[in-house]
Amino acid sequence: MVMTRQEKVEKAAVIRERIDRASSMVFLDFGGVNVGLITDLRKRFRQVGVDYEVVKNNVVRKALEGHPLAETDLGDRLKGMTAIAWAYEDPSAAAKIVRAFRKEGDAHEKLEIKCGVLDNELLDATEVENTLATLPGKDEIRAMLLAQLMAPAESLVRQLNAPGQNLAYALDAYERKQNEGS
Repeated sequence: MVMTRQEKVEKAAVIRERIDRASSMVFLDFGGVNVGLITDLRKRFRQVGVDYEVVKNNVVRKALEGHPLAETDLGDRLKGMTAIAWAYEDPSAAAKIVRAFRKEGDAHEKLEIKCGVLDNELLDATEVENTLATLPGKDEIRAMLLAQLMAPAESLVRQLNAPGQNLAYALDAYERKQNEGS
Protein backbone atom coordinates (compact mmCIF):
# COMPACT_ATOMS: atom_id res chain seq x y z
CA MET A 1 0.00 0.00 0.00
CA VAL A 2 1.47 3.33 -1.09
CA MET A 3 0.98 6.16 1.38
CA THR A 4 1.03 9.82 0.49
CA ARG A 5 3.31 12.15 2.40
CA GLN A 6 0.35 13.57 4.34
CA GLU A 7 -0.85 10.07 5.27
CA LYS A 8 2.62 9.20 6.54
CA VAL A 9 2.71 12.33 8.70
CA GLU A 10 -0.74 11.56 10.11
CA LYS A 11 0.17 7.92 10.74
CA ALA A 12 3.43 8.96 12.44
CA ALA A 13 1.42 11.23 14.75
CA VAL A 14 -0.90 8.34 15.68
CA ILE A 15 2.07 6.04 16.33
CA ARG A 16 3.82 8.74 18.40
CA GLU A 17 0.69 9.14 20.54
CA ARG A 18 0.60 5.38 21.14
CA ILE A 19 4.31 5.34 21.98
CA ASP A 20 3.83 8.15 24.49
CA ARG A 21 0.81 6.44 26.07
CA ALA A 22 2.18 2.89 26.18
CA SER A 23 3.75 1.41 29.30
CA SER A 24 5.58 -1.11 27.11
CA MET A 25 5.96 -2.13 23.48
CA VAL A 26 7.09 -5.28 21.73
CA PHE A 27 8.42 -5.01 18.17
CA LEU A 28 7.85 -8.16 16.13
CA ASP A 29 8.87 -9.64 12.78
CA PHE A 30 5.89 -11.66 11.59
CA GLY A 31 7.46 -12.89 8.34
CA GLY A 32 6.67 -16.53 7.63
CA VAL A 33 3.70 -16.66 10.00
CA ASN A 34 0.45 -17.48 8.23
CA VAL A 35 -2.63 -15.26 8.36
CA GLY A 36 -4.60 -17.66 10.56
CA LEU A 37 -1.95 -17.60 13.28
CA ILE A 38 -1.63 -13.81 13.12
CA THR A 39 -5.42 -13.52 13.42
CA ASP A 40 -5.26 -15.73 16.53
CA LEU A 41 -2.45 -13.57 17.93
CA ARG A 42 -4.46 -10.39 17.31
CA LYS A 43 -7.43 -11.91 19.13
CA ARG A 44 -5.26 -12.75 22.15
CA PHE A 45 -3.90 -9.21 22.21
CA ARG A 46 -7.40 -7.70 22.05
CA GLN A 47 -8.56 -9.85 24.99
CA VAL A 48 -6.00 -8.21 27.29
CA GLY A 49 -6.23 -4.66 25.90
CA VAL A 50 -3.05 -4.68 23.82
CA ASP A 51 -3.01 -2.82 20.48
CA TYR A 52 -1.27 -4.64 17.62
CA GLU A 53 -0.51 -3.09 14.27
CA VAL A 54 1.72 -3.71 11.28
CA VAL A 55 3.70 -0.53 10.67
CA LYS A 56 6.05 0.88 8.10
CA ASN A 57 9.58 1.23 9.47
CA ASN A 58 10.08 4.74 8.08
CA VAL A 59 6.82 5.92 9.64
CA VAL A 60 7.97 4.60 13.04
CA ARG A 61 11.33 6.33 12.62
CA LYS A 62 9.45 9.56 11.83
CA ALA A 63 7.27 9.07 14.93
CA LEU A 64 10.39 8.65 17.09
CA GLU A 65 11.88 12.02 16.09
CA GLY A 66 12.43 14.10 19.22
CA HIS A 67 11.53 11.17 21.51
CA PRO A 68 14.05 9.74 24.03
CA LEU A 69 13.94 6.45 22.12
CA ALA A 70 15.40 8.23 19.08
CA GLU A 71 18.72 8.26 20.95
CA THR A 72 18.75 4.44 21.18
CA ASP A 73 19.44 2.01 18.35
CA LEU A 74 15.72 1.24 17.96
CA GLY A 75 15.69 2.79 14.48
CA ASP A 76 18.48 0.44 13.40
CA ARG A 77 16.45 -2.59 14.52
CA LEU A 78 13.54 -1.62 12.28
CA LYS A 79 14.28 -3.76 9.25
CA GLY A 80 12.01 -6.08 7.31
CA MET A 81 8.39 -6.56 8.31
CA THR A 82 7.53 -4.90 11.60
CA ALA A 83 4.52 -5.05 13.86
CA ILE A 84 4.19 -3.38 17.23
CA ALA A 85 2.23 -4.58 20.23
CA TRP A 86 1.45 -1.67 22.59
CA ALA A 87 0.54 -2.49 26.21
CA TYR A 88 -1.02 0.41 28.11
CA GLU A 89 -2.03 -0.91 31.53
CA ASP A 90 -0.10 -4.12 32.15
CA PRO A 91 3.49 -3.73 30.90
CA SER A 92 4.08 -7.47 30.68
CA ALA A 93 0.84 -8.36 28.87
CA ALA A 94 2.13 -8.21 25.28
CA ALA A 95 5.39 -9.99 26.11
CA LYS A 96 3.56 -12.78 27.95
CA ILE A 97 1.25 -13.37 24.99
CA VAL A 98 4.14 -13.41 22.51
CA ARG A 99 6.12 -15.79 24.71
CA ALA A 100 3.17 -18.18 25.08
CA PHE A 101 2.40 -17.93 21.34
CA ARG A 102 5.99 -18.76 20.38
CA LYS A 103 5.98 -21.89 22.58
CA GLU A 104 3.02 -23.44 20.74
CA GLY A 105 4.97 -25.03 17.89
CA ASP A 106 7.28 -24.59 14.95
CA ALA A 107 4.92 -22.40 12.92
CA HIS A 108 4.48 -20.12 15.94
CA GLU A 109 8.25 -19.80 16.46
CA LYS A 110 8.53 -17.97 13.14
CA LEU A 111 7.17 -14.92 14.97
CA GLU A 112 10.39 -13.20 16.00
CA ILE A 113 10.86 -10.58 18.67
CA LYS A 114 12.97 -7.72 17.35
CA CYS A 115 13.10 -5.79 20.60
CA GLY A 116 10.95 -4.24 23.26
CA VAL A 117 10.56 -1.01 25.20
CA LEU A 118 9.75 -0.63 28.88
CA ASP A 119 9.64 2.88 30.36
CA ASN A 120 11.60 4.30 27.40
CA GLU A 121 14.35 1.72 27.92
CA LEU A 122 15.20 -0.48 24.95
CA LEU A 123 15.23 -4.23 25.61
CA ASP A 124 16.67 -6.85 23.27
CA ALA A 125 14.70 -9.94 22.28
CA THR A 126 16.01 -12.14 25.10
CA GLU A 127 15.22 -9.49 27.70
CA VAL A 128 11.68 -9.23 26.35
CA GLU A 129 11.16 -12.98 26.52
CA ASN A 130 13.04 -13.70 29.77
CA THR A 131 12.49 -10.54 31.80
CA LEU A 132 9.51 -8.53 30.58
CA ALA A 133 7.38 -11.64 29.99
CA THR A 134 8.08 -12.91 33.51
CA LEU A 135 7.11 -9.73 35.34
CA PRO A 136 3.99 -10.13 37.44
CA GLY A 137 0.87 -8.81 35.77
CA LYS A 138 -1.48 -6.18 37.12
CA ASP A 139 -3.78 -8.73 38.75
CA GLU A 140 -0.84 -10.64 40.26
CA ILE A 141 0.53 -7.43 41.76
CA ARG A 142 -2.88 -6.60 43.20
CA ALA A 143 -3.09 -10.06 44.80
CA MET A 144 0.40 -9.68 46.31
CA LEU A 145 -0.47 -6.22 47.64
CA LEU A 146 -3.72 -7.49 49.12
CA ALA A 147 -1.87 -10.36 50.81
CA GLN A 148 0.63 -7.89 52.28
CA LEU A 149 -2.18 -5.65 53.54
CA MET A 150 -4.10 -8.57 55.04
CA ALA A 151 -1.12 -10.18 56.83
CA PRO A 152 -1.04 -7.81 59.87
CA ALA A 153 -4.80 -8.11 60.38
CA GLU A 154 -4.64 -11.90 60.22
CA SER A 155 -1.76 -11.91 62.69
CA LEU A 156 -3.71 -9.66 65.07
CA VAL A 157 -6.74 -11.96 64.91
CA ARG A 158 -4.53 -14.97 65.70
CA GLN A 159 -2.98 -13.12 68.67
CA LEU A 160 -6.39 -12.09 70.01
CA ASN A 161 -7.72 -15.64 69.69
CA ALA A 162 -4.67 -17.27 71.30
CA PRO A 163 -5.61 -16.78 75.03
CA GLY A 164 -9.12 -18.15 74.50
CA GLN A 165 -7.79 -21.01 72.45
CA ASN A 166 -5.16 -21.82 75.06
CA LEU A 167 -7.82 -21.77 77.80
CA ALA A 168 -9.94 -24.16 75.76
CA TYR A 169 -6.96 -26.52 75.33
CA ALA A 170 -6.23 -26.38 79.08
CA LEU A 171 -9.88 -27.12 80.00
CA ASP A 172 -9.99 -29.98 77.49
CA ALA A 173 -6.78 -31.45 78.95
CA TYR A 174 -8.15 -31.07 82.50
CA GLU A 175 -11.40 -32.80 81.48
CA ARG A 176 -9.50 -35.70 79.87
CA LYS A 177 -7.35 -36.05 83.00
CA GLN A 178 -10.49 -36.17 85.19
CA ASN A 179 -12.08 -38.80 82.93
CA GLU A 180 -8.93 -40.96 83.04
CA GLY A 181 -8.85 -40.80 86.83
CA SER A 182 -12.43 -42.04 87.29
